[in-house]
Amino acid sequence: MTDRLIAERQGPVGWITFNNPERHNAMKLEMWEALPQALSMFEADDGIKVIVLRGAGDSAFVSGADISEFEKHRASSEEVAAYDDLAAASMRALQIIPKPTIAMIRGYCIGGGLGLAISCDLRIATEGSIFALPAARLGVGYSFDGVKRLRDLVGPAFAKEIFFTARRFQAPEALRMGLINRMTDDVGLESAIDELCASIADNAPLTVRSAKLMIEELDKPAGEPDYRRCEDLMKACIASDDYVEGRTAFMEKRKPVFRGR
Repeated sequence: MTDRLIAERQGPVGWITFNNPERHNAMKLEMWEALPQALSMFEADDGIKVIVLRGAGDSAFVSGADISEFEKHRASSEEVAAYDDLAAASMRALQIIPKPTIAMIRGYCIGGGLGLAISCDLRIATEGSIFALPAARLGVGYSFDGVKRLRDLVGPAFAKEIFFTARRFQAPEALRMGLINRMTDDVGLESAIDELCASIADNAPLTVRSAKLMIEELDKPAGEPDYRRCEDLMKACIASDDYVEGRTAFMEKRKPVFRGR
């Protein structure tokens, strides 16, 4: 575990706090590593009925991966693959845990932060929260599972718009898309989360568990997708000059110049 990710129990609720507020709770490697451990701990605690994920401070849920670590942990194709596998395993652990999960969103919910949010069962956000998937501005590929989960939530047209434009949008639009379940004002977020958790915790855990697992089964594709082709497409992004340009431009605080190679 790490002090960058805090796991604590309050009654029937397990709270996971992404604690990197000086970088808008951007996910460090150690945070990706700690998340499955925290979830495993909560899964083993029969007293916990629901799990809430939140960001420290008031500015962000999670603003994405900590790109300042990319030169250290994602400079080569091998390092990128290992990092992406770790992040994917963390999100998968969030998706398959049989207890209900809620993303409590205030502020930035961008990139990997949005990936974490859509890996939760429910999403509650303040009206000023900001969402985006900036992969196209960094030259990175996005996993098949992540694309599918977003498509399943908002439909193909909105999913394409989110990916193609890489633009930022706020909670009212996210609500219209179906990306979030509910929107509150800033002062009402805590009470909305408390009421939702209480409502879930009061219900039969086995019924909630079975509903979650069956809905996940229903979300599986009817046919067998071409996973190899999807993986190759993502790897091609990682191996490109545009990926180097995207992360370099981010660190230099300038607009990237992509060349499609």
